[in-house]
Amino acid sequence: EGLIEFYDSFKDMFEFFCKNTTIHGTIRLVCSDSNRMKTAFWTLLLLASFGMLYWQFALMFSQYWAYPVVLTMSMHSEPKMFPAITICNLDPYRFDLVSEHLVQLDRMAEESITFLYGINTSASLFHMNEKNIHIKELSNLGNLSRSSFKLSQNFSLLRMTDPITKSGKRHSTVGFKLCNATGENCFYKTYSSGMDAILEWYRFHYMNIMSQLPVIINISDHEEQIEDMVYSCQYDGEPCRPSDYVHFHHPVFGSCYTFNSKGTDPFWTATKPGIPYGLSLILRAEQKDHIPLLSTVAGVKVMIHNHNQTPFLEHEGFDIRPGIATTIGIQQDEVNRLGGNYGKCTTNGNDVNVKLLYNNSYTLQACLHSCFQHIMVQKCGCGYYYYPLPPGAEYCDYNKQPAWGHCFYQLYSRLRNHHLNCFDQCPKPCRESQYKVFAGTAKWPSVKSQDWVRQALRHQNGYNSTSNRLDIAKVTIFYQQLNYQSVNESPLLTANLLLSSMGSQWSLWFGSSVLSVVEMFELLIDTLVLSLLFCYQRLRTKK
Repeated sequence: EGLIEFYDSFKDMFEFFCKNTTIHGTIRLVCSDSNRMKTAFWTLLLLASFGMLYWQFALMFSQYWAYPVVLTMSMHSEPKMFPAITICNLDPYRFDLVSEHLVQLDRMAEESITFLYGINTSASLFHMNEKNIHIKELSNLGNLSRSSFKLSQNFSLLRMTDPITKSGKRHSTVGFKLCNATGENCFYKTYSSGMDAILEWYRFHYMNIMSQLPVIINISDHEEQIEDMVYSCQYDGEPCRPSDYVHFHHPVFGSCYTFNSKGTDPFWTATKPGIPYGLSLILRAEQKDHIPLLSTVAGVKVMIHNHNQTPFLEHEGFDIRPGIATTIGIQQDEVNRLGGNYGKCTTNGNDVNVKLLYNNSYTLQACLHSCFQHIMVQKCGCGYYYYPLPPGAEYCDYNKQPAWGHCFYQLYSRLRNHHLNCFDQCPKPCRESQYKVFAGTAKWPSVKSQDWVRQALRHQNGYNSTSNRLDIAKVTIFYQQLNYQSVNESPLLTANLLLSSMGSQWSLWFGSSVLSVVEMFELLIDTLVLSLLFCYQRLRTKK
């Protein structure tokens, strides 16, 4: 009796609840008991209100468990870290170890261009007498490589004519044939542009040739010094130091230098916006045409990226034209993703199933390239030359794996069409910096100043050229403003908002509060206890 209230019947308990509860409308069930129509009307009305209430609750919980996000944008103004800058001279070298094969490839390319277009390019396109890079410690392996590797004649360039269109025109494509290991399931890798077909055909053979170089060789140690490419380097008005840059070699873009990436000194800090406080470079843009068919572009490749990040110049780099002063204003945006239930992202890549083949920080491109290389090694038995190798693998060579080209182009097509699971395995970084670029150009040096500029470069850097402004370029990269935009993801519906919305719906349909919910629980408990007591009383009566 001290815990519950005893009623003579369920009717008495229900009448007591309807007369004393704080839920609106229930008292009408008791006051209008003499009018059955009103009682039925209010009963139906209360049941409908309960149904609408819990329907709204179901919608709220379904939205909450969908974990939607909302983007909030904010502006910040503070000193920023200057980004890393990578430059490449678009002029890869001919290495002495594979020079004979490259000469043969150039002759094959000359014959193919003559066959396709009837043009003799030997005098204007190829330079067979260029200086080769000799690697002393590999001189004993040179004869072995030259005697064991042979260029394949099975991938000749062909012109294919398409059927006549409705307009009466006949289009043609250029490409080369690729087959699997048994010589079946062949397809043609075709291009509507003959120039694109020749470049891709040349790169395909070039990768097979370069695979003869041992992986342990650091090619960048045998190239030119930075003084041969960068005539002047200043940041914030101060000369650059050797610790401010690192050197690496790209098989297509040639000799590359990354400034402000991971040197021994602290990263550059941008304290003021404007051209005088940025990075100013005077670059040699002369094309020695060591391997001219790898690229038809003359100039310098530039990429702006984050520190300790691998630069993927083929995806994000842009070109600087020779004889031009280019000013590049940058503005940084930061993107912060929630991750977890709200989206798929990774903080540092440690929770990603793909083992990165790059020694720098995690990026989406690094993960995709690593994932593709792992699949390439698994499916094709060898690795793509442009990407690092997994342990124990070797680069593809059609003397050893004749069908690797067929395997590679099919896999790469599946990757581009998102049919490989690499995009599922490689999430975006939870925190990412993006750089917007605004560029302006002007002729440099001018006609009146080019003489003394060339003399100054000749005196200081040993510059020697007879061309008219076409072998040097000036680049200035700076922050337009130190304000940066931050885009942050935040939950659209948090637990507090969910409870608040539920309370609003409860008040809308019943005009009550949390205490009313407690009253309903009390009614349920009283009903349960009273039912047990009645059952116990009936059992005693029978006995």
